[in-house]
Amino acid sequence: MSEIHEIGTPHGPARAHTTDPDGAVRGTLVLGHGAGGGVESVDLVAVTAEAVGAGWRVVRVEQPWRVAGKRIATAPPTLDAGWRAVLHSLRTDGVLTGAVVLGGRSAGARVACRTAAEQEAAGVLALAFPLHPPGRPEKSRAGELTAVPVPLVVVQGETDAFGAPADVAAVLAGRPGASVYAVTGDHSLKKNVDVVAAAAVSWLAELLVVP
Repeated sequence: MSEIHEIGTPHGPARAHTTDPDGAVRGTLVLGHGAGGGVESVDLVAVTAEAVGAGWRVVRVEQPWRVAGKRIATAPPTLDAGWRAVLHSLRTDGVLTGAVVLGGRSAGARVACRTAAEQEAAGVLALAFPLHPPGRPEKSRAGELTAVPVPLVVVQGETDAFGAPADVAAVLAGRPGASVYAVTGDHSLKKNVDVVAAAAVSWLAELLVVP
């Protein structure tokens, strides 16, 4: 069952697209979209379906700029503020049950990484993390990945112009609880999207295993 709720933020209304599993909720996965697309991105849709099938509640957060019909994403601090407001509302309403994992694709993954510690996330799922702008490795966002204090997985396309899986792995080398899944395709993760979803849900299952 899926529901859409409008949530007020300091930068206008956002939308929470919530999909529940048929049975008991094992945990809650909150996903943000990228700067060039919305919650209908094929990888987010595929991960949602796979995770719901595995017993997770999935909330896809549609940022205020997207709800307002704008074509260009707002600055990172604005994205973080909208995200925080949505999470606060979801928590107040009792939507964030079980283990709460934050994640998203591209810009949404960056938001999840930046807010994981303050939100006490159980883990972070980053799809197509934009390690740097295309052709500009000197503009690295590695610090956003290395600052994540909880289990982290990055699902990265082998030909991603924003950073290859090997580049992401090098950043995370020696960092406990961090892993990288290399999949066929580019930054869009549109190729073999079923593999992307399977990798994400496999990691979610491992996250819930008690040592």
